[in-house]
Amino acid sequence: MPSVYNWQLGRNMSYPYEEQHPRRQFAFVFNINRCIGCQTCTMACKSTWTCFKGQELFWWNNVESKPYGGYPQDWDSRLLTMLEQANPGGQVWRTSERDAERSPYGRFEGLTIFEAAERLAAPEAPRAALGYLPTDDEWRHPNIYEDTPTGDAFGGPDAAGISAELPEHRIWFFHLARICNHCTYPACLASCPRQAIYKRPEDGIVLIDQHRCRGYRKCVEGCPYKKAMYRPNTHTSEKCTGCFPRIEGQDPAISPGGVPVETRCMAACVGKIRLQGLVSIAEDGTWEHDPANPIYYLVRQRRVALPLYPQFGTEPNGFYIPPRWVPRPYLVQMFGPGVDHALEQYSCPDRELLAVLQLFRAQRDILFRFAVEQGPKIGEIEVQMPSGETRVQEIFNDTVLGYNERGDEVVRLTIEEPTFERPAELHLNSI
Repeated sequence: MPSVYNWQLGRNMSYPYEEQHPRRQFAFVFNINRCIGCQTCTMACKSTWTCFKGQELFWWNNVESKPYGGYPQDWDSRLLTMLEQANPGGQVWRTSERDAERSPYGRFEGLTIFEAAERLAAPEAPRAALGYLPTDDEWRHPNIYEDTPTGDAFGGPDAAGISAELPEHRIWFFHLARICNHCTYPACLASCPRQAIYKRPEDGIVLIDQHRCRGYRKCVEGCPYKKAMYRPNTHTSEKCTGCFPRIEGQDPAISPGGVPVETRCMAACVGKIRLQGLVSIAEDGTWEHDPANPIYYLVRQRRVALPLYPQFGTEPNGFYIPPRWVPRPYLVQMFGPGVDHALEQYSCPDRELLAVLQLFRAQRDILFRFAVEQGPKIGEIEVQMPSGETRVQEIFNDTVLGYNERGDEVVRLTIEEPTFERPAELHLNSI
């Protein structure tokens, strides 16, 4: 296989195709700490894209309760087990080798799904990516184990150790919202024998050409996140389209000015956990330095948002702010070794980071730039850090501004929410 560079792994890796990159990349950040599991995003996507015959089991957007939930069921634990079996004890990170641009999380020493596939012997080989086809039963319950916690409420062999590492919770679960990550090195694309899957050069969105697809389900097998799905009545596979008409600004009803706007799942989010954007990509595949872009700022500048299972090797372009209360080993397995740094940043944000966090789901237009106007100090609070220490956080009533692709100001928010008083005069109910 050709060798390509994966900045999330901090090294070159094997991939079936030569390295090439879009001009801009569709990317998003989800703040898990805010997700309430209402499934509004799920139903927004379902009612827009997958409400037709043959798509009954399609949930391009889903929200699963970890650690037990998953759609399809056990999608991540099954693949993690397969990788461990392919490379016993070798799926580890070397965190001493960190570089802000080329390897921000260190170097992953284990096997990716592409490298593990190279080691397969017949009859499993040849395969482009290590994977599996879920059974029909595994697709039938999109919200299985919803709100099901783990831990021992009455004490147990691990209770004392966990409680001593506050602020981790002894009893915990969290909501993990998922869509297609529109990966830099998509396993669905790598696995398709028909070359029916392609990555758009203008925005990096990964699509399936329905005219070329023959329904072999190799994409379903290869995608580690199981976001390619088979439609039995058309005998083709389908996946999240990234709501590309919205990204193109081609829907006059919601984007009369022709600027990129958020996808349906983003725009419907009740908990304001989502921030979506487009980042500029350099010729070598790294993100061009652009700290005024909110996505770049959160992912590359502050490293408060992390990729989901970066060890799979697809370089996903979906990023998550990890939940504060979950045991660290579980989070490290899911988001890599950048968890401690991300939680330190998020638990006690400085005034600039706090301002940027206000931009989540604040505007329908995709934000390409932000600015912060400083305001007066309005308070102090004590914050218990993940390390156990207590810090004093100063709160300033700064104003954050967001700008769309044209440079128009479309967001203006203050840290302190304004209050309004109703007029004293009585207004009778006209009904």
